[in-house]
Amino acid sequence: MSFKKNFKICSKNIGESHRCLIVAEISANHNNNFKIVKRLIKSAKKSGADLIKIQTYTADSLTIKSNKKDFKIKKKNPWSTSKNFWKLYKKAETSQSLTKKIFKYSKSIGMGIFSSPFDISAVNFLEKINCPAYKIPSPEITHIPMIEKIAKTKKPIILSLGLANKQDIELALRTIKKHGNNKVVMLQCVSSYPAPVNEQNIKSIKNLNKNFKVLTGLSDHTKGHVAPMAAVVIGAKMIEKHFNLSNNRTVDSFFSSNEKEFKTMVDNIRLAESALGSGKIEISKSSKENYNTRRSIYVSKNISKGEKITKHNIKIVRPGHGLHPKFYNYILNKKSKINLKIGDRFKIKYVKKN
Repeated sequence: MSFKKNFKICSKNIGESHRCLIVAEISANHNNNFKIVKRLIKSAKKSGADLIKIQTYTADSLTIKSNKKDFKIKKKNPWSTSKNFWKLYKKAETSQSLTKKIFKYSKSIGMGIFSSPFDISAVNFLEKINCPAYKIPSPEITHIPMIEKIAKTKKPIILSLGLANKQDIELALRTIKKHGNNKVVMLQCVSSYPAPVNEQNIKSIKNLNKNFKVLTGLSDHTKGHVAPMAAVVIGAKMIEKHFNLSNNRTVDSFFSSNEKEFKTMVDNIRLAESALGSGKIEISKSSKENYNTRRSIYVSKNISKGEKITKHNIKIVRPGHGLHPKFYNYILNKKSKINLKIGDRFKIKYVKKN
């Protein structure tokens, strides 16, 4: 079974013949406040996002409530103020009741929405509210039981590769194929926050597409939009970027794009896509208006019937309405059939055959 090259995610087309899908990742930027959620989704839509994504997990499903060394967050970590993993995830988790509201509201304003589940119970819940697609977060690439569960739904799967080696990718894809799912997008990703631009390895997007025969894209954690732009130019069909409101402090705000930044990214991606064009080798529509600046052969001095054609009475000049320059050496030293005046377009039929 081969992976599909074109399919739909939340009624939006994704594929080789379609423009890049841009996903606004809300993550924990809602601060568990539904008013903020509504502003986030409205603003993401206005800023050019095609789809909304959230995360579905609980602190207890991700880790253990413990202050032992293994569970403490290192001081140099940007989330170190939370002290340990459980406290961080508790602060960032999205309750089931809020998730239901988020899905309902997003759909009500015409924004497709899906989620990243972090465990099987999250998948079970998301299935109950008809989640139309699933993103496998980078740390869950080895969570084969969850990937199996998701694959069986036959819904589109987006695989984030921030913590995946080649063997992890191959195993995940075999698992997905085994359960009859052929709708996959793989996202190149650097799982650091914010991520260094010089570690993005954007060229891998092309190689992933070539080696695994799947649609590819970028889950971007960098500041700015250089990486997403480069990704689209090289063939990315999905860009995922964390989205937040200006002046909305959250656990993820330090690396998320605000409305202005996100819109700038989207606008530049769309410009880049328009610049890429069809790939056909042809003269552009606007260039054709300057077609006359090409050269052709014109009479540069009056020529009498029977007179020899020489470099002194013809020239290769602009505009391009005369004879093609490739005939220049052919017509030299031949005789003219007719009288010609300076400025006449030279034509091959004016030449006497020897």
